[in-house]
Amino acid sequence: MIIDTHCHLDDKRFDEDLDEVIERAKEHDVKGFLIPGADPKTLEKARKIAHRFDGVFYAAGVHPYDIEMYDEEYLMKYLEDPKCIAVGECGLDYYRLPEDEASKHEVIAMQKRVFAAQIELAKRVEKPLIVHIRDASSDSKEILVKHEAKEVGGVLHCYNADEQLLSLAQDNFYYGIGGVLTFKNAKKLPHVLPKIPMDRIVVETDAPYLTPHPYRGKRNEPLYTRYVVEKIADILSISFDEVAAVTTDNAKRLFKEFATL
Repeated sequence: MIIDTHCHLDDKRFDEDLDEVIERAKEHDVKGFLIPGADPKTLEKARKIAHRFDGVFYAAGVHPYDIEMYDEEYLMKYLEDPKCIAVGECGLDYYRLPEDEASKHEVIAMQKRVFAAQIELAKRVEKPLIVHIRDASSDSKEILVKHEAKEVGGVLHCYNADEQLLSLAQDNFYYGIGGVLTFKNAKKLPHVLPKIPMDRIVVETDAPYLTPHPYRGKRNEPLYTRYVVEKIADILSISFDEVAAVTTDNAKRLFKEFATL
């Protein structure tokens, strides 16, 4: 069995064939799905999808690009739902910052405040974090440690292969590995992958984004976790079945609701 720990099934690109997408995945042993709460505007849609399908869960949070929409009271309405099993995706993203220095510092400061607030929220509701980090490894690690995020743990979504983040494995954090691993121009992640403790690796697609080889350029979907598992197995010189089993056990340990699958 495989669990896709990060797939945006609430994206409009799945509106026409979501049933078929989930059925295709399940026919090939992808049995668990987690929709990250990246955009508060689609949370209700994510909730409805999770309640409609067995094996589908969702999270509630605010992506660093949408920090101005952070509303804790609004998120709490969803975090009280048994099918809402994590807080996020939340974190820091410095890839697209304003060029003006004053505006840049203001955005960074606000991202940090909203990220810290969501860590505290996760601790309060006792749910793990889905953490988004882009070009902000040092600040992200500092905030996670300072706010004792290890109390709830979580996953570093689309792990960026920054080795300074590897120590977070000791703080109850897992590493989300997706289609980037299969890219022909990927060099850093295949090099760092063997340094991640095997019991800290989970599989994700980030569907409909970051489609793995050989379907790169097309819409991604949970079925394609298989290509990620294959690549992990190839790099680590172990079997497909072992990678599938270990990463599934890891996902169940982090997101306990998957244990019933």
